[in-house]
Amino acid sequence: MRREKRPKSPGWMFNPMFVAKVLVTLRKSILDPQGKAVRGSLQSLGLREIQDVRIGRFIEVRIDSAAREDAERVIDEACRKLLANPVMEDYTYTLEKEPVKRG
Repeated sequence: MRREKRPKSPGWMFNPMFVAKVLVTLRKSILDPQGKAVRGSLQSLGLREIQDVRIGRFIEVRIDSAAREDAERVIDEACRKLLANPVMEDYTYTLEKEPVKRG
C-alpha cells in the first residue's frame, strides 16, 4: 500500500523553527568498553598521546516553536523521556533559531 505525501502547510515558510543539537554521553561512573577499544586502536596507530576516549551520540532535532522557552521544554522532555537513558547517560544541548526559509 502506497502512502501519499501530505502537502506541507504554507505556514512552514513563516513559523520560526529551532534546531536542538543534543550530545548524549555515558556518565563518568559508567565503564565505556567501546571507548576503551577505540582508544586502544588509536594508540596502535601510533597516536600514543590519546589517553582516554568516551563514545556518545549526537542528535539534531528540528522543533516547530515560536518561543525559545517552549522549544527548550520540548527538547528537554524528549531527552528525559527517550533520547537519553537517565540511569546511565547525561545530556547537553544547544538551541539555535533556524533561518526562515523563503520561496
